[in-house]
Amino acid sequence: MEQYKLGEMEQKFADIIWAKEPVTSRALTEICEKEFSWKRTTTYTMLKRLCERKIFENNNGTVTALMSRNEFGAAQGEQFLTDAFAGSLPQFLAAFTRRKKLNSKEIDEIQRLIDEYKEE
Repeated sequence: MEQYKLGEMEQKFADIIWAKEPVTSRALTEICEKEFSWKRTTTYTMLKRLCERKIFENNNGTVTALMSRNEFGAAQGEQFLTDAFAGSLPQFLAAFTRRKKLNSKEIDEIQRLIDEYKEE
């Protein structure tokens, strides 16, 4: 199982935690029963799975995120680059821009990011 790939229900569950944290595991079971018609055990199984992947933590019945939604998204992007393009951002950009031309605003934004993060 890849750490930063989430199935549809895992993503919905994670979104609930990010929106409500800190949230008690009991409150989480109540939310999931209402939202997804899950039994308590289903919620705990899903929570355990995402805690094992170091995305969330359940500490004495209080669930918090170990990664923010933005940090998780960045990790997903890094994993995708590694899996699909051997970790090469230039290869990804080359493949992406063959199919979709960038407008001048997008080019300027990418250039700004490059200038900002340029290694010295």
